[in-house]
Amino acid sequence: MNRRMSSRTVSLTSTFLLLAAGGLAACDSDEYVDEGFYCADANGVIVDEDYCDDDGGGGGGGGGFFIWHSSGYRSGYPIGSKLPAGGSKFAYNDAASRSKFGLPSSGKIGNGTVKTSVVGKGGSGSRSSGG
Repeated sequence: MNRRMSSRTVSLTSTFLLLAAGGLAACDSDEYVDEGFYCADANGVIVDEDYCDDDGGGGGGGGGFFIWHSSGYRSGYPIGSKLPAGGSKFAYNDAASRSKFGLPSSGKIGNGTVKTSVVGKGGSGSRSSGG
């Protein structure tokens, strides 16, 4: 009888450990997410993407314009509208931040660009451009 209890205990403990390991993997912070990107002013009002073009050949950038991003942003928000709350921003000419999200390190990023398969906040994946 003592031996049966040991087998049952070992079996239950093994099952629990496997379930716990699966639960931890599901809660990992490196989940894949989609991020939407827009050129906007400091208040999150969308402007023409030429204002966030730092390659020298576009309409020009300058102070006060940022690339806003969020997993909640989708393509199709029109110029002049305010982005939904909850996004983050970085300077349009911040090459390191652009690279972190797998975007081109310079040049224009189309408003409504959705970067898919971003791991956490810094992986790479494919990009499609919208609106």
